[in-house]
Amino acid sequence: MLYTEKLVAELERKRALFTSYDETYGQQRDAWRNALAAIGTRHPDAATLRQAIDASLANAERPHAAGALPTSEYDRWRQAGRVGPPVLSFGHSFAHHEESRAWAEGVRGITTFAVDGSQLLPWRDASVPVALVQSAIFENPHQPPAPYLKDVRTELLPPEDLLVSEPEMMNARTNEAAGYSERIVHLRRFELEVSTLVSRLEYHAARRQEGHGAPVVALFDGSLIVSFALKMPPPYPDRYAAAAQRLLDVSRRTRIPLLGYIDTSYARDMITMLRTLTGGELPPSHGIHDALLWGDALEWGDRTPAFLSAREDLAAMGYRGGADAVAFVYLRAASDRPPARVEFPAWLLEDGEVQLDRVMDVLRAEIITGQGYPYSIEAADAVAVISTEDRARFYALFQQFAEREGLDFTFSRKALSKSRRRV
Repeated sequence: MLYTEKLVAELERKRALFTSYDETYGQQRDAWRNALAAIGTRHPDAATLRQAIDASLANAERPHAAGALPTSEYDRWRQAGRVGPPVLSFGHSFAHHEESRAWAEGVRGITTFAVDGSQLLPWRDASVPVALVQSAIFENPHQPPAPYLKDVRTELLPPEDLLVSEPEMMNARTNEAAGYSERIVHLRRFELEVSTLVSRLEYHAARRQEGHGAPVVALFDGSLIVSFALKMPPPYPDRYAAAAQRLLDVSRRTRIPLLGYIDTSYARDMITMLRTLTGGELPPSHGIHDALLWGDALEWGDRTPAFLSAREDLAAMGYRGGADAVAFVYLRAASDRPPARVEFPAWLLEDGEVQLDRVMDVLRAEIITGQGYPYSIEAADAVAVISTEDRARFYALFQQFAEREGLDFTFSRKALSKSRRRV
């Protein structure tokens, strides 16, 4: 139970510390925002900016990656004659939600699909380690009366998949190793999500070859750059990178646009690029990430020019193409939040700005339908989610299976009851 009176008193006691932090943080953030706003004046085109980045890297005492690199869209922004941070205007404004919904009808006839996943981790209160991963797909052809598609792929992870020589989990009561890995569950979920996406990309590519295909845009809930895996021991980094690379390769081969949508991004590719360009001029960037750099410069629907991600992680994880593998933009999807980060295979830029603009409009229509979040991803998440009640049903079904097969399996009903009450 939270004691409100004590918390309020403690907040009052620490008020000066929070005020001081906010002032310092605001000054540092504004310095970085000013550096981004000045980039167009200092570097009038993409070639000049790229040369400055290369020169800064060559003169650095310790070689490092650029963080981000400009694309032809940088020149598109410069040619528009706008000052301040790089912004490509959406060009539409809506008086009310009905008007925006009418605009979103322009997605009619374009198929969108999204994939999301969930998992049941091994439970220390069960006598047998067992886990479940599933990947859900939601597909909308936007062509009534054609029906939408909802489906789930489920995979059970038995003990032999979970037991490891160096387990990450400890039993809280005995302080002994629980004997199983949670990392493998998250990896298998990611691989299943990728497999589901790849299968659907291949399906639509075959339909198109048969002359039946409509335009398609695929959405993925998360980043296409699996940097988090670098902190894991082998073989996790290689397996995550292989799955992500497979997704990029299939998107390129099928020429079906793929968008990785990150609603709340802490990426710092642009921060790294600005630090590279300015050397030691800028203050510390603790707590500052790319999405905060644009401040109020992006109206709803506006986006940034596309940049190529050139972080060190891409080379470290063996992404083919390195800095030419993944591009990104920041898109204002909600007026009261920092912009979302949208990643996509860099091949989309090869087809010129018209292709990327069309895909971004499809994403905007999805966001309008979902009232601030892409509807297809939201729907896929609803299909994929596993609730606490689902966990109880899972273990009840598994117990019935164990009894039929003569397996020695028990689980703590007290622990299950506590977890249900605390949701």
